[in-house]
Amino acid sequence: MIPRKFEYFAPTTVSEAVSLLRKYRDSAKILSGGMSLIPMMKLRVLSPQVIIDINNIKSLNYIKDGGKTVRIGALVRHADIEHSPIIKEKFPMMADAAPHIADMQVRNLGTFLGALAHADPAADWPASALALDAELVAQGTAKRVIKATKFFKGPFETALKPTEMLVEAVLPVPRGEKVGQAYLKFERKAGDYAIVGVASLLTLNRENVIQKAAIALTAVNPFPFRATDAEELLVGQKPSKDLIEQAAKAAAAMADPSSDLRGSAEYKREMAKVFTRRSLNRALERAGVAV
Repeated sequence: MIPRKFEYFAPTTVSEAVSLLRKYRDSAKILSGGMSLIPMMKLRVLSPQVIIDINNIKSLNYIKDGGKTVRIGALVRHADIEHSPIIKEKFPMMADAAPHIADMQVRNLGTFLGALAHADPAADWPASALALDAELVAQGTAKRVIKATKFFKGPFETALKPTEMLVEAVLPVPRGEKVGQAYLKFERKAGDYAIVGVASLLTLNRENVIQKAAIALTAVNPFPFRATDAEELLVGQKPSKDLIEQAAKAAAAMADPSSDLRGSAEYKREMAKVFTRRSLNRALERAGVAV
């Protein structure tokens, strides 16, 4: 199928793009990678009257290491993240996730912020954004910072207003005596959407007491979420096999998966437990802590 007719604009500045958003509001869609938007338009699931293509706004294409934070612009592709030395060093969970996003063509065009704004409940990046406590910068009439934990509101629903676009993600670099992070994805076949994806971040002190735990799950809920019950179990404790198992069960208990072609709700909840356990163990291994 082909999309319905639409007007096309290719602004060269953020202010021009925002002006167009303000003019056309709900009739307009931002195009960055287009890896979700274009198929939905071709299937006529979406039929925006106006497309605002931001690919000519070159100032939005960057990964900047500021020491305590890393900033990612709106035109950074999945493949840019996959091959970034900064990401590999500071956010191994993102380096884990990137190669498993769809296929090479999608990774070369799709963008990190575009995927977050699309808010597919089975997408990979939201779990990392949540676990890393990312701050998402929306540009409308003024700039607005939205914490990732407040950004995802439901399936394909975010805190973005119709007159705003995401321009940047700010990722705090995890700090501590011992830090480990991991993202594990369970999928039917390579490049498929996740049956479950789990991002884990643990920081521990010299005595191996967990100081901070962040666990985020995707694909097993109407929208990605932080497994706060599991996190609370871990903080202040020394890791053990029993503790990790308890946390994995707590994370799975917070999930609310639906049955579909990828499995029954019961199966997905069980996989949420299994992959939370594995993700936490991988994070501990990377922190140099044995259990």
